[in-house]
Amino acid sequence: MRATLSARFRGFNQRQYVRGKLAGDPVYAAVARLLQDAPPFPLLDVGCGMGLLGHYLHGCGVLHGYVGIDHDERKIAAGREAAATIGDALDLRCADVADLPDFRGHVCLLDVLHYLPAARQPGLLSRLAGHVAPGAQLMIRNVLREKHWRFHATVLEEHVLHATGWMRVPATHYPTAREVMAPLHDAGLATSIEPLWGRTPFNSYLIVARRPR
Repeated sequence: MRATLSARFRGFNQRQYVRGKLAGDPVYAAVARLLQDAPPFPLLDVGCGMGLLGHYLHGCGVLHGYVGIDHDERKIAAGREAAATIGDALDLRCADVADLPDFRGHVCLLDVLHYLPAARQPGLLSRLAGHVAPGAQLMIRNVLREKHWRFHATVLEEHVLHATGWMRVPATHYPTAREVMAPLHDAGLATSIEPLWGRTPFNSYLIVARRPR
């Protein structure tokens, strides 16, 4: 699938990025497994970048509608161009996390929280919980603040991403597990958490919050 998906993107750098992400990042397969056994709701992907998750899930046959939002117009433009090859399967929009669309279904927030100030994170999590339909799930992958070498490796990588211009804003606040899960519990979601390091050196965790039917 890596070759098929990367061929949709323009230019050597984008294609190499897609190949590298799909080869080394376990989050795509993890989300596909979760959706495979879930009710067939559409997916809201907040901070979608180029919409690579949508492309991957579409290729796996587990996508039942997709809306992706990101504040970076460059990435949205690249994702739209790539998505044109598969018709109207992916709806990619340039928007901030403060401007969530009218939506009910599954929700993804992958590697986004730490770019927001600590004061904004609980509010965003609460709003996202409100978009989760009964029987659906909110899937969050993020680096968590811990006393661990993986956390320090992640901080270093984030400095590099910002310095090279791939990320327009620097990391601001790395939350703890408790900081992420508390607003979800308050919103009535049942949560679980597990490491999602894969072969990477990063201190990433997958938090799944389900709304009862």
